[in-house]
Amino acid sequence: MKSLFTSLFLVFFVFSQFISFSQEVRWKGPSVDFDHGKLKVSDNHRFLIFEDGTPFFYLGDTAWELFHRLSKEDVLKYLENRREKGFTVVQAVILAELDGLNIPNMEGEKPLINNDPTKLNEAYFEHVDWVIRKAESLGMYIGLLPTWGDKVDKQWGVGPVIFDAENARIYGEIVGERYKDFKNIIWINGGDRKGGDDNFAVWNALAEGIKSKDKNHLMTFHPWGESSSSKWFQDAGWLDFNMMQTGHGQRSYAIYKRLMADDYNRNPVKPAFDGEPRYEDHPHAWKPEILGWFDDADVRQACYWNLFSGGFGHTYGCHAIWQMLAPGREPVGLARNFWYDDLDLPGAWDMIHARNLLGSRPFTERIPFQEIVKNDYVPETDYIVATRGKDYVMVYIPTGWAASLDLKLCGWPRARAWWYNCQTGEASEVGEIETNQLKSFQPKTGGRGNDWVLVLDNTEKNFGIPGK
Repeated sequence: MKSLFTSLFLVFFVFSQFISFSQEVRWKGPSVDFDHGKLKVSDNHRFLIFEDGTPFFYLGDTAWELFHRLSKEDVLKYLENRREKGFTVVQAVILAELDGLNIPNMEGEKPLINNDPTKLNEAYFEHVDWVIRKAESLGMYIGLLPTWGDKVDKQWGVGPVIFDAENARIYGEIVGERYKDFKNIIWINGGDRKGGDDNFAVWNALAEGIKSKDKNHLMTFHPWGESSSSKWFQDAGWLDFNMMQTGHGQRSYAIYKRLMADDYNRNPVKPAFDGEPRYEDHPHAWKPEILGWFDDADVRQACYWNLFSGGFGHTYGCHAIWQMLAPGREPVGLARNFWYDDLDLPGAWDMIHARNLLGSRPFTERIPFQEIVKNDYVPETDYIVATRGKDYVMVYIPTGWAASLDLKLCGWPRARAWWYNCQTGEASEVGEIETNQLKSFQPKTGGRGNDWVLVLDNTEKNFGIPGK
């Protein structure tokens, strides 16, 4: 009997491991091919593309403390992990949040001499250079923040405040000159702070200082929670695309209605995306005892809500990883694991499926298409969101509600329908359907954590299997 029990256990274990590993689609080779040239804004001002016209999918990870808290060995471990998951951008801060001016990095170096932003410590910046070049070798951009916001506006941070408009411009000129010829830089001004009031002159001077020396790289602004860069800098010449932070307090689509819809409809038109949504393994609104913790279902939901509402890309985040929490360090915001233990959380694996899905259809013609959804009511926590290109439609259904769709709005007589599993990246064909009808579609499985994309293709096109 014991032998039979052992055998059954082993069979179950092997089967469960197969199911688990079957979801782990790995990116092959460098995540980005830099031979396509520099990044620029697309002609329709909605996306980022390379100079040769190749679309660029911004799939970011927040590793704010990357330069400050990781050894070279750990940097390589982290970057390779993100490459195999298909991430294209790593967001990191030169003057880091967690006392980054006064606590040395893992090389024993502080970034500035006497905390003077016009006097760089070359040894510290050589390490930053090394990390950026390692990311380049793996085909990843660094979303480079010159400083975290507490060095401009202390608020809840450690500080100290070291910037004014004059030295911010000088610092911007120095780092702009230093990194202008690196292939894999996307500048992210700001750092979890507002851009207005007394802060405006400092952030604006920093941006203009960088841009005065660096004509090669795009720039955005990282705002504080539940805000967007557009609130303060929509008309700034240095702001190439908008970044919003939907933050860590929302499980409702309402935040995307407020931020993404507003950014998408602004003039001048600029690409927009969510650069800091709810993090995996982060306490919901910092109240885990009441609201629980964000998990893989939450991060997938934020991803597809963002993308299908008009976002050109998306940033994932994990609570332990942004702060690179390790033994001997004080957890920030109730973080409960070490960074290396959370590298392979399921939500991080799932991001590649969104990249593969959108990359399998014409990329830069995609627009929000909410008018096709005709449900009388769907809770905002379960919100159904649609997007389209000329010859395809995608409808995200996060929790299994039936989607009532006016297929006449597709604009073609027949459609080939597919279900795309957001957890596994697997697609199953439904078949061909007439589009002269109002039709209801319900995923195979429902409930929280069972999210699907319905893909409708014009039968006159042959896009192939979604995500392939």
